[in-house]
Amino acid sequence: MPEFNALLQGYHRFKEYSYPRQKARYDELSGGQNPPVMVISCCDSRVDPATIFDTGPGQMFALRNVANLVPPYDDAGGIHGASAAIEFGVTGLNVSHIIVMGHGQCGGINAALKGEDLGVTGHSFVDKWMGIISEAKAQVLARSPADPQRELEWEAIKTSLANLRTFPFIAEREKRGELKLHGTWYAIGEAKLFTLDEGSGEFSAVE
Repeated sequence: MPEFNALLQGYHRFKEYSYPRQKARYDELSGGQNPPVMVISCCDSRVDPATIFDTGPGQMFALRNVANLVPPYDDAGGIHGASAAIEFGVTGLNVSHIIVMGHGQCGGINAALKGEDLGVTGHSFVDKWMGIISEAKAQVLARSPADPQRELEWEAIKTSLANLRTFPFIAEREKRGELKLHGTWYAIGEAKLFTLDEGSGEFSAVE
């Protein structure tokens, strides 16, 4: 398993070089965490929010999943990993910002556009998950844009922001000015970050 051994070698480098330089910070964090920001991003290996935002340990509470999606609030029971992380970040850690970060060439978005079986045959967790943006997908395809992939990546971010606001504890905090929501999109090939203006619905590059 050379891939796993490579990770272990990375751990040894961390212990020898990175950890000693940040030992004071790790000692402080051993008593608990208090990150001001929560980032919801894709689990794509090319898009690491800690790297893109150049953050250190304890600065960011991260939730990563397929296509950086947020399901709508649901109190009907069941096991909800994404919703549990959001609840903990907001009510447990009291983050003051939630950033939904999408990205270019997203595999989940591409699969959703193809509309074929997205996961395994039969019951597929991926199929069910990508259903979160089924309405957004229909709206994008109805517009026949020149770049439907990018359009749906953007719409998925907007859908996730809208779904975040269906959580009562988020809507309440946002109304009181205690919590701010942000939409961002990262262009992999250009290493360029875009932010969403929710008023206009447009994304613009960060200069």
